[in-house]
Amino acid sequence: MPTPHPRPGSARWLRLPRRTARLRLTILYGAAFLACGAAVLALTYLLYGGAVHVSGATVGPVFHEVLRVPVAYVHRAGPDDVINVPTSQQATAAAHQANLGLGSERKQLLIASAIALAVFAVAATAIGWLLAGRVLRPLSTITAAARRISASSLHERLALHGPDDELKELADTLDSLFARLEASFDAQRHFAANASHELRTPLTRERTLLQVTRADPAATAGTWQAVSRELLASNAEQERLIEALLTLASSEADTGEHEPADLAAITSEALAAARPAISRLGLNVHADIQPAALDGDPLLVQQLVTNLIDNAVRHNIPGGDIQVATGTSGDRAVLSVTSSGQVIPPADVDRLFQPFQRLGPRHARRDGGHGLGLSIVRAVAAAHGATIGARALPGGGLAVDVTFSPPPAGPRTAPGI
Repeated sequence: MPTPHPRPGSARWLRLPRRTARLRLTILYGAAFLACGAAVLALTYLLYGGAVHVSGATVGPVFHEVLRVPVAYVHRAGPDDVINVPTSQQATAAAHQANLGLGSERKQLLIASAIALAVFAVAATAIGWLLAGRVLRPLSTITAAARRISASSLHERLALHGPDDELKELADTLDSLFARLEASFDAQRHFAANASHELRTPLTRERTLLQVTRADPAATAGTWQAVSRELLASNAEQERLIEALLTLASSEADTGEHEPADLAAITSEALAAARPAISRLGLNVHADIQPAALDGDPLLVQQLVTNLIDNAVRHNIPGGDIQVATGTSGDRAVLSVTSSGQVIPPADVDRLFQPFQRLGPRHARRDGGHGLGLSIVRAVAAAHGATIGARALPGGGLAVDVTFSPPPAGPRTAPGI
């Protein structure tokens, strides 16, 4: 005979309630009240049992010891109390009756106290349930708002009102987290839109070039050779853009291993690599390279220095100046790159460190830049815990100072060993 399956309704009745914070607090309130009530009841019971009750009068053990009689009867017959000392047989009978009465009274007191304790425990548990719900109500608000907020509604905030307690602090922390997430999502969407535009522009130009050349019946081999050269140049531009995007992504991820490095040696190599462009523009370079040890990824630090120097060269004016200096401030390595150039509004300085941001109304440039150099600098600095100070010069140009975090304490291995 098959075993009957239990009905779903009975399973729900047998299921234990969810162990919520409100339920746990209620149980703690009830248990604490029961423990305190039981302690008071036990103390009352012990104190009541230490006294002897006879004929409505109470005589304690000390008074009993002074009289040295089993029991004393006290009568109120006038201004003075008269104490009658009974015989031995009468005292024994009276003591027996007193013990019987005392036991009955103690039993009644115990029963009444237990009933009162049970009633008040139920009342205390109900009050604890209400109080716990009142205290934890902001958590329900926080949970509902956190479930409602998604990637498309990160602009919403909890904005919890109330006393400045732990729950208010939690809500304010979540609001700060949502603000950072909103900024991160906006930056990601902005970056994706700009990256797609930067990659689509050369592809459109290449397709247009090929279509026009194919539609030209007078196109010759020389024409196709010129088209091929333009396509190769456009392909090289796309390759540089993709490499810059990959560098930016790797800088933000900080996947490299940190090791001791010499900022002075890295800066000297970057300056040497930029000498041809510097000579072509006739720029005046003033270098003050001092030893500066740091702890980081040498390849990323080299990319940071190269991008700063390349930005100083690319956006300079013919015959302009470039000042490059390395050194230490306390135990921190510092790199300073100052260059002349066009006048930069102070309000646009921070914008230049965003991806694909350039000065001027033109979004695209034909100088080989894609607006990723300073954003890579910012990403590398953030990966190394470095701070960037940038300011526009009154006569034109930009000054950038990068201060790296101090190297870890302890014995260090010299770079290159």
